[in-house]
Amino acid sequence: MPRVWDVPVHDSTRVRDARVAAEEAAAVVGLDASRTAAAALVATELATNLLKHAHGGQLLVDTVAPPGGRGGLVVQIVAVDHGPGMADVPAALGDGFSTAGSLGAGLGTCRRVADDFDLHSAPGRGTVALARVGAAAKATAPEAAARAGGVNIPFAGAPCSGDAWTWVRAGDRLTLMLADGLGHGPEAARASTAAADELHRSAHLAPAEVLRRLDRALRGTRGAAVAVAQVDAWAGRLRFAGIGNVGARLREGDSWRHLLSRPGIVGVHRPSTLPETEVPWAADRLLVLHSDGLPSRWVLPSGPGLPAADPAVAAAVIVRDTSSSARPVRDDTAVAVLSPTPPDRP
Repeated sequence: MPRVWDVPVHDSTRVRDARVAAEEAAAVVGLDASRTAAAALVATELATNLLKHAHGGQLLVDTVAPPGGRGGLVVQIVAVDHGPGMADVPAALGDGFSTAGSLGAGLGTCRRVADDFDLHSAPGRGTVALARVGAAAKATAPEAAARAGGVNIPFAGAPCSGDAWTWVRAGDRLTLMLADGLGHGPEAARASTAAADELHRSAHLAPAEVLRRLDRALRGTRGAAVAVAQVDAWAGRLRFAGIGNVGARLREGDSWRHLLSRPGIVGVHRPSTLPETEVPWAADRLLVLHSDGLPSRWVLPSGPGLPAADPAVAAAVIVRDTSSSARPVRDDTAVAVLSPTPPDRP
């Protein structure tokens, strides 16, 4: 089952933990020494920034598929804080701008050595910075018309999460799935991982048929709540089907709507009928899938640039701004976002 590294960064000793997490994730992906060093540099710089500018925060390290269909797993590093935010983001990202007390590399260097780099900052609310490091310094394959990304946070800092999200591109179709294994811990992770594995064999099918395949694949596990969304870029349509309590919200222009799932547990009790929701997919759409580690009533954080941000950045901002010390998290939390690829992207 996939490892997820959740590193709380509240003192200087955790900077080393951030670097080690990046190196371990790089080993899982199979990066060479040069790209492993790049991942370690990015994790060290982002962790140091958390201490210097936000009085601490959280670093999430995971191995994911890149958001636009460029193939192969990469190391994803996300730094999340509730700090003061950045007054001048372009200056912080410029070459020659270094963080006091850090390696002197600066966010500009992090952006240059990573395959993907994105940052969202709001004064008074904090900053989310994201980097992905893969086998090559820069990917050149064209992206799909839609892109997917997300974050996964294990309950209580466990080494694995009972939630899993993944996506698969098959021709003009991009299929996103989020599975929440029953409970949490290794057995929940086994169920959600089985769902992710099966999706990669079934992504050519419609969402309802994917769920039927998943139901067979998850028999003998605890089972999982699963939501499947599929964008057909050529037809401009989004199809959705779900079983269980994975939340799904679709932004249409300035409004949001809930996409409903059927009651049940994939692998244990599948409903006899699985209707699909089909809606238009356009440049102003944004789909959010989330497990029940997220509050059921949440509002998409506002702020310039967020709808166009990397989908994993949007997911991390949602998790950050819906969390509260007054509401302790009692389960794994995964959020996956599906969004159109901006027209200025390659």
